[in-house]
Amino acid sequence: MPTTPSGIADLFFPAGHPLHGHETAVQGLRECGAEFHRRGWSLGTSSNYSVVISRDPLELIVTASGKHKEKLAPGDFVRIDAAGRPTCAGQPKSSAETLLHCIVAAKRPEVGAILHTHSVSATLLSNRFRERGHVPIAGYEMLKGLAGITTHETAIEVPIFDNTQEIPILAEQVSRRLDDPVAPLQHGYLIHKHGLYTWGRDLDEARRQIEIFEFLFECVRSE
Repeated sequence: MPTTPSGIADLFFPAGHPLHGHETAVQGLRECGAEFHRRGWSLGTSSNYSVVISRDPLELIVTASGKHKEKLAPGDFVRIDAAGRPTCAGQPKSSAETLLHCIVAAKRPEVGAILHTHSVSATLLSNRFRERGHVPIAGYEMLKGLAGITTHETAIEVPIFDNTQEIPILAEQVSRRLDDPVAPLQHGYLIHKHGLYTWGRDLDEARRQIEIFEFLFECVRSE
C-alpha cells in the first residue's frame, strides 16, 4: 500500500512561514500526489499541482521541483506570485512549469486549482492526434463530469500543444488560447507526449476533472 500523507491535525506551519494558514491547501495537494501516483497518473517526480490562495494580489501554492508525488512532504511547496516568483526567500525551487499555472489562474478568475498529470493514455493520445491538433471526445456519459456539460450528447476537443523546454513560450501560447474569441480553452489541454493540464473552481473540482479526463482518455485510447 502507498504511504499516504498524515492527517491535517499533524500539519502546522509556524507564524511567519510562507505557508502558515494554508495547511488545508497543502494537505489537499499532498493527497492529490498520493492518489494520482497510486492510479499511475503522477509517477516519480512527474506532474505539478497548485491552488490559488489570493486574488489581490494573485498568489498560488505550487509543488516544488523534483519531488516524488507519492511522498510529498509539507515543505515540498512554494508560495509564488503572479509571475511565478517565490513570495519570499528561503523556499524550495518551484516546478519548471510554474508559469503554466500562473497563466490559467490570471486569465480565469473563477479558477481555484490547477492540476497536471502524466498518464500513459494522455501521453499516447497526444501523439496519436498530434497532426489534428486536438483529441476529439464525443458521446460518453462521463463527459457530464466536466464542468458545464449536462448531456452525453456532446463533443469536445482537447487541444494539443507542442512540447518545449521554453516554458514562457508555451505559457504565451496557452494564454492566447485562453483568450481565443472563437474556441477558448475551457476544460484543459494536452502537451505532446507529456500530459494533461486541467483546473477547477477549487481543488475538489480540479480533482474531479482529472478523473473524468483520464477515464475518457482510456476510452478513446481503446476505440
